[in-house]
Amino acid sequence: MNENDLRVIKTKKALHQALLGLLRTNTLESISVSALCREAGVNRGTFYLHYKDVGSLFDEHLHHLLKDLEESYYEPYRHVTMLDPDHLDPSTIRIFHHVKKYQPFYEIVFDKKSSLSYYYSLFEKIKGLMLESTSAHHPDSIDIPLVIAYQANAIMGLLIQWSEDGFTRSPEYMNEQLTNFLKLKNRQH
Repeated sequence: MNENDLRVIKTKKALHQALLGLLRTNTLESISVSALCREAGVNRGTFYLHYKDVGSLFDEHLHHLLKDLEESYYEPYRHVTMLDPDHLDPSTIRIFHHVKKYQPFYEIVFDKKSSLSYYYSLFEKIKGLMLESTSAHHPDSIDIPLVIAYQANAIMGLLIQWSEDGFTRSPEYMNEQLTNFLKLKNRQH
């Protein structure tokens, strides 16, 4: 099957959207293939051409989302050899653009009724990205895993607040605020 075929693309998009719609009111484990197909307007045979089960569709969605998150996270690093908060250009920060792009998923992640497994998948990914990008220029007295947990929680806190406010602020505004916070933190040292 050709993954670039417009029919395949359209079918997968409908299934992904249907999955997100159902996740707003159901747990992943409670979503049946029948309900998903009804919501997407796709027959079961077509579903099984692409996926083993609902979990594999979710895994594909999460894989695409986390890949985009990774690309967004590394964007500021493409423009400099080392990130300096005092010279960070807010327009190079892409994490808030990523969240806006995948807003329906993040609304589910940050919904207090949702499974914490979605939240922790995101949290672990952010921690992993931070660990990979952390320079070795920290004093020996700094416990790197604790610093990364602190920073990842700060990002998650911003995302949660943005979600609680209905994503009303623009990604550009969020970029500027994050840059200001980093500069403020940098000046305190």
